[in-house]
Amino acid sequence: MIKIVPTEFDPFTEVQCYQQQFLQAGQFGATNLFIGTMRDFNAGDSVKGMNLEHYPGMTEKQLAKVVAEAGDRWSLLDALVIHRVGDVYPDDVLVLVAIWSVHRGDAFDASRFIMEQLKSSVPFWKKEILADDNSRWVAKNTDGYL
Repeated sequence: MIKIVPTEFDPFTEVQCYQQQFLQAGQFGATNLFIGTMRDFNAGDSVKGMNLEHYPGMTEKQLAKVVAEAGDRWSLLDALVIHRVGDVYPDDVLVLVAIWSVHRGDAFDASRFIMEQLKSSVPFWKKEILADDNSRWVAKNTDGYL
């Protein structure tokens, strides 16, 4: 399942509700969660907010392709991806990637793949509001290992 949401969400509640509704107890041996939150800094500057934009329809379609590719590469039982759009602030949850599989290796690897693809190939645009009230578009996402 893929959801793009304009309001805050609790990733743990989302995972618990999804798991209870769509997955059978005892079916999975691994659940991997990645929860991304907004930092208060980027590229050496203090950041006090951000506006996340997306291309409705295209964004969900591209995310679905990424999740499907992960399912082709690894043995997955299910996936849940939720991403915020709109105005966000430091410590807000921006993204949840939840993967269920029989074994942990598939869950870890698929989660990482989805997150890295999301950051590099899914159409989201970020406009940061800096501490001095100037704004700038983020030209490139940071590498996952920095």
